[in-house]
Amino acid sequence: MRIFTIGYEGTTVGEFLAALKKAGVRRVIDVRALPLSRRPGFSKSALRAALEEEGIEYVHLKALGTPAAGRTAARAGRHSEMEKIYAGQLELPEAMAQSAQMLDLAAEMPSALLCMERDPAHCHRTLLIDAVAANAEVVHLYA
Repeated sequence: MRIFTIGYEGTTVGEFLAALKKAGVRRVIDVRALPLSRRPGFSKSALRAALEEEGIEYVHLKALGTPAAGRTAARAGRHSEMEKIYAGQLELPEAMAQSAQMLDLAAEMPSALLCMERDPAHCHRTLLIDAVAANAEVVHLYA
């Protein structure tokens, strides 16, 4: 299975869409706990509309997002603390169910996990894949 990941930090909606289309992504799986953004075009409704105009499906899996305490730790540079908090999140029943759903969706068609963080090494997207899809071929996209 191949899973794409992409972060929108520092990019525009146009650049973001172009990167997805170039890679052949047909579905975006939003793994943000809160699908809001101060960056124009990246909040849930606007993003869904822009993706659909390009023929790309949008799915939000909230339970796969980082809880507030994990986001606070990440912003403070406490990455090991964020990783521990996120590992706990993935043990919750809703997160386990949505992890299985994410794998099914990614197996159906080319799909990209979406979060804000540009660098996958500092994002929970990588932790998520390592935890539930360790054998997947991972392709990190940059817009």
